[in-house]
Amino acid sequence: MAVQEAAGRAEAHEGGCTCGDCPHGAREGHRRAVAAFLAKRDELAAGQGLPAAVEYSASASRQWVSDELTQSARTVAERGREAGEAWLSAVWRRTLLAVWGGVVALVLVQALTAVGAGWTAARTAGLIAGVLVGALLTAAATLHRGRGGLLAPLIGDDNRLSTSPTVASAWLLLAVFAMVVLALRLAIASHHADRARILAGLRLAHGGGLLTALAVVCAVAVAVRVIVAARVATRHVQKVRADRPRLSDLLCDDDRRGSLTDVQYVFVSAATVALCAVRLARRPDQLPDLPWAAALLLAVSAATYFAGKFAEGGRPVVMSVVRAREAGDLDAPIRTGDDIEIRGSGFVPPGAATPDRLARMVVRIGAVHVHVPLVPVPGGFANPSDALLTVPVPAEVEPGPVGVRVVTAGGVETNEVMIQVCE
Repeated sequence: MAVQEAAGRAEAHEGGCTCGDCPHGAREGHRRAVAAFLAKRDELAAGQGLPAAVEYSASASRQWVSDELTQSARTVAERGREAGEAWLSAVWRRTLLAVWGGVVALVLVQALTAVGAGWTAARTAGLIAGVLVGALLTAAATLHRGRGGLLAPLIGDDNRLSTSPTVASAWLLLAVFAMVVLALRLAIASHHADRARILAGLRLAHGGGLLTALAVVCAVAVAVRVIVAARVATRHVQKVRADRPRLSDLLCDDDRRGSLTDVQYVFVSAATVALCAVRLARRPDQLPDLPWAAALLLAVSAATYFAGKFAEGGRPVVMSVVRAREAGDLDAPIRTGDDIEIRGSGFVPPGAATPDRLARMVVRIGAVHVHVPLVPVPGGFANPSDALLTVPVPAEVEPGPVGVRVVTAGGVETNEVMIQVCE
């Protein structure tokens, strides 16, 4: 019986599994939900699938279409969250493969460079240090296996890989590895002269550049976290949670578009870390002697990245509200039942263009909250957009002056613009 049940579970988790109990099933369920949503959106955009009871009323058909797409978008979002959680639970093993793959690469490099030059105590210390650091990283990944293993400290509150903690982690890992190598060299050294030379390699004259670089990247990591949190609290930046972290987060903004400040910071940091690693390999009896010119280059890159983080974002704003007019309509004041166009900017912040986020957008007209209808077109949505929203004025709105506000896809409420609703 137990064997048959195990075989049945194995078969259920193959091919088209959508149970959500395994990573493959969660991914397959999300893929199918997305395909079903896209098919429904394109079908409704072409005017197909409308019930006969609403197809002769423009407002009723628009509302029915929006409700159908909203329900389907919620299913996609739920499947996406399940796939993201399953991915985090499974990716920690890949981080271990990366760690021990690096240890194997270190062994191969040490063995190849020892041909002709001979094996030295420094090579032994390097291999032992690699194994020790790999063991520490393995323990940390195991403790955080439910949150992505070694990726856990690199994932921000918005469930994306953060650039500044990743860069700081690379420098910290190099510094720890260098210190372990020197500690092992000091333990292995048998002569007083060798120990004195290794201790002299720990002086500030040798490690000043490395310590400066480490201080700069760690300070930037902390400062960026504080700045972003403060700007989110003051509504200058809208942050939307992602389904799961991606490697592209290190080089892109929240909308997955390339970011110059992030790209240059990652590339300059990678180049200087590689330079430090080479200096350590050449002189394993002292801290890596990072040239001050390279340290200054890293400082300039970090300052550029910090300035870019401080300057990004902006408050969502409503600039004007006008009565929507179709071809052939007469110009007239705004009355209940009319459509109004809300013009502004920042209604759809980066990362919030998914259908479930768009379906949460609300316009507050006086005391009435009006959900922004989803209007599909082939390949996307005509409404809502980042700079323009179209909503009807419900009958519950009392005639007279009323205020109009927008609750954006990121959950931030905009300024108020007054309009006059006539009887």
